[in-house]
Amino acid sequence: MRLVRLLTACLVVVLAGCSPPVTDTSASSTAPPMVGSTSYSLLQMNLCMSGLAPCLEYPEVVREAITVIGAHRPDVVALNEVCSRDVARISDRTGYHRRFSTVLYGGQPLSCRAPGGRGVFGDAVLTAAKITATDDHRYSAQSIDPEQRRWLCVVTSQRVTVCTTHLSSPNEERTAVLRQCAEFAEVLAVRARRGPTIAAGDMNNLGSCAPPGMWTHTDRGSAQNPGFQQVYGSATRLRVARSEVLPATYTDHDFLYVRARLVSPVER
Repeated sequence: MRLVRLLTACLVVVLAGCSPPVTDTSASSTAPPMVGSTSYSLLQMNLCMSGLAPCLEYPEVVREAITVIGAHRPDVVALNEVCSRDVARISDRTGYHRRFSTVLYGGQPLSCRAPGGRGVFGDAVLTAAKITATDDHRYSAQSIDPEQRRWLCVVTSQRVTVCTTHLSSPNEERTAVLRQCAEFAEVLAVRARRGPTIAAGDMNNLGSCAPPGMWTHTDRGSAQNPGFQQVYGSATRLRVARSEVLPATYTDHDFLYVRARLVSPVER
């Protein structure tokens, strides 16, 4: 029944014209008492690296990613449409830990091209803190597009869960997008009950996939594909400071940078 309610909510958003979600839906007035806080930031990037789409500009896109990460030093980076060896290069140059999720294309790993030799296509998460656990799964709902859709979550030594995903395009099959959105909301809801959780990705639609109790920030101020990239966070453990769209030159999405406060509950 919970999945049905989430699907219904997503459908209402789509039929209503996919109005941009509320920027901060945290319910701080009902949050438990907190003690202590530290800054916590996330950078969302879709780098269009496969070589299948015309938006690839290589190697400039890799250099730009390294430069922006180095300039802002976020706690975590969520990467969509990337290649495994490029991710390794970015993480090595910036000093971040990494996890990569291979996205199948036509049932097989897709070797990145134009140029080749860059590994396989997928999504990734970079973290400043050590990664202690990883969860990587395909969605039960897939569209008619040959590109598989997946979600990736990691847990860091700070006990923060970080997730990323790249949903199907509504142009492919709207029902699949709604089901993936609902499934991702369930994934996040389970993890948010365990501890502070933050998620980001290219949702390919303007409706939020955040479950109740998590805030939403989007890149709706972007000059490129506005509103599609989104960041979600636990309202009681990650208090949003602000979000900022960073212009990108060598990909078809700008970057979304969110700064929050990671707060600790009162010890009982």
